[in-house]
Amino acid sequence: MTDDTYQLTLTRVFDAPRDKVWRCWTEPKLLEQWFCPKPWRVSDVVLDLKPGGAFSTVMHGPNGERFPTSGVFLEFVPNERLVTTDAFRPGWQPSGRAFMTSEVTFEDMGDGRTRYVAYARHWSEDAKKEHEQMGFHEGWGKAADQLGDLAKSI
Repeated sequence: MTDDTYQLTLTRVFDAPRDKVWRCWTEPKLLEQWFCPKPWRVSDVVLDLKPGGAFSTVMHGPNGERFPTSGVFLEFVPNERLVTTDAFRPGWQPSGRAFMTSEVTFEDMGDGRTRYVAYARHWSEDAKKEHEQMGFHEGWGKAADQLGDLAKSI
């Protein structure tokens, strides 16, 4: 049983097969198309798809905001699960301020549909609240909707 005290969760069912949803997460050019709620966008995507491999992006806001993010993959199970954290940088270097660990799961529901669940797990109640106040539900929700639309179209 998992302790979800400091966890935020988002669930969607997409009208797209699991392999296409997976591709949208694991191919940089596809990830760039959905990963931030528009009008935000992502560039400079690095996906080294293995435990300890780099996961990094640069998020760009409509008013010139620029937020680089960096972390590593903790787990990689093709077409089923991705786990990343910002607690470490590549080479297992501590990041200085761990904010969260994310897990996304992809479940084949048959009939070309995929159940997608995204978890954001935080080290403290304060970090969880900070993420909620940053707009987790709205932002991750819009991004997930964009992911579903893209996966359906490819």
